[in-house]
Amino acid sequence: MKPAPDPGPSTGAAAMGLEIERRFLVNGDGWRSHVRWQAELCQGYLLADGQGRTVRVRLSEGNGEAGAWLTLKAPHLPVAEEAGSADDPEPDGPARALIRLEFEYPIPPDDARALLSLAPHALAKRRYGLDLPGGDWVLDVFEGANTPLVVAEVELVSPTTPFVLPPWCGPEISGRHELSNAALARRPLSLWSAAERNDLFPAPASGKRGAPGG
Repeated sequence: MKPAPDPGPSTGAAAMGLEIERRFLVNGDGWRSHVRWQAELCQGYLLADGQGRTVRVRLSEGNGEAGAWLTLKAPHLPVAEEAGSADDPEPDGPARALIRLEFEYPIPPDDARALLSLAPHALAKRRYGLDLPGGDWVLDVFEGANTPLVVAEVELVSPTTPFVLPPWCGPEISGRHELSNAALARRPLSLWSAAERNDLFPAPASGKRGAPGG
């Protein structure tokens, strides 16, 4: 984990051009006691080809120094060998880790603003850094057209790195393309059908639907 608040690029595998992460929907607000920093993120996609290749520009402003990054991501071909099958039923095993090539470069914030104005698709979210063991944990509270989505992510040094899943984490969404940031920028929740939203946010047993997260 980072020793100080830093909403920018994470350490570990991503620094070597490889991103290994798990993503989960969030239930409730039990995560709030673990917050150690927060930042407002605006990110736009200059390229998203539907095959996992993206060119993203991100502008971050929060309780650390403002920063901006240009990031290129692409599928990592040995995923099947390193991470197993996406159909593996074990929610806490390595099978569902999302492994991607990632190349991230800091850029001037003014350049980021100019690139954001050129991006055909963008989204906004508030990101929280969490003090949880086992990897670099962040939690995203999506804003605007993607409200009320709340997603927790843990970045790992390898697909087999053990970690404890917090009780407020719900279903894993690591392999769900429609819930990737690039897909949500292009087709936000506000454009989903009622049936699609009901599948994502099923009503509790009481029958009263509540927004995830806090």
